[in-house]
Amino acid sequence: MTGLGAVALTQGDPAGIGPEIAIQAWLRRDEARLPPFFALTDPGLLEARARMLGAPCPVEATTPEEAAAVFSRALPVVPLTRAVAATPGAPDSRGAASAIEAIETAVALVRAGRAAALTTNPIAKHVLYEAGFRHPGHTEFLAALAADPPPRPVMMLWSEGLAVVPVTVHIPLGDVPAALTQEAVVETGLIVARALRERFGVAAPRLAVAGLNPHAGENGTMGREDEAVVRPAVDRLRASGVDARGPLPADTMFHARARQGYDAALAMYHDQALIPIKSIAFDDAVNVTLGLPFVRTSPDHGTAFDIAGRGLARPDSLIAALRLASRLSGP
Repeated sequence: MTGLGAVALTQGDPAGIGPEIAIQAWLRRDEARLPPFFALTDPGLLEARARMLGAPCPVEATTPEEAAAVFSRALPVVPLTRAVAATPGAPDSRGAASAIEAIETAVALVRAGRAAALTTNPIAKHVLYEAGFRHPGHTEFLAALAADPPPRPVMMLWSEGLAVVPVTVHIPLGDVPAALTQEAVVETGLIVARALRERFGVAAPRLAVAGLNPHAGENGTMGREDEAVVRPAVDRLRASGVDARGPLPADTMFHARARQGYDAALAMYHDQALIPIKSIAFDDAVNVTLGLPFVRTSPDHGTAFDIAGRGLARPDSLIAALRLASRLSGP
């Protein structure tokens, strides 16, 4: 049996909770009906973390092709070229090289067909920046590795009950109105609709598009962005064949009955998207990057340095990310 259907899981920041949630996910592999996955890290790091946590998790160095065969008896690890030493909860720029190597190797394996999909454990951008990392973030780095020129990546936060996509992401709130253009809304909407059809199997995707301002601007009386930017963008999406509605008041878009009317919601800024999904699915929401030529998912949380190594981290979001990665990469 080969591991061509196995998901590649990157190390993340070795001082964060990535190593321990990988261990906990493997321990729950049967009850969670997890697909085979392999970790890209130093086997010694996972062995040391398992001992620290008192977790009965055997670790076995292997290749991507044999990972699925190993998965039932041990956590498969495709070793990096360097040893990794880290103290849980103590981020150190010396761990940045291994975190970057894991991402680069995982992308290369997925692009070569040696792994089914990519799931990434959380990194700490400030740690990478100290080591000379030049990309704005994890997603932009993946896009640069995916193709030349890089595709436009789109962040979706997905759960069984809600999928949301912020049109603008990690920028200050005061910069959002200037960054919010018709082109940004239209391009994001087209990428989301295509991914819903091609990856999620939704034959006729329905998009709900939030307004930027309270009450979607009240016909221009509370800001002009919704009439000048969002509404024309929705019209352009509809003209392109996308079933899009908006601008809609964001405060009435996310209750249970409203969520029955769409397959994904487009929000205009980060918190407008992330607050509702983290309220609805805090433990098991998944970050999915759309627009890449391969499947990439990630837990919807950070490195959690404050609880790393204490046995408090929950693997629920990682389990959901691994399961979704396998589902989206399937036939």
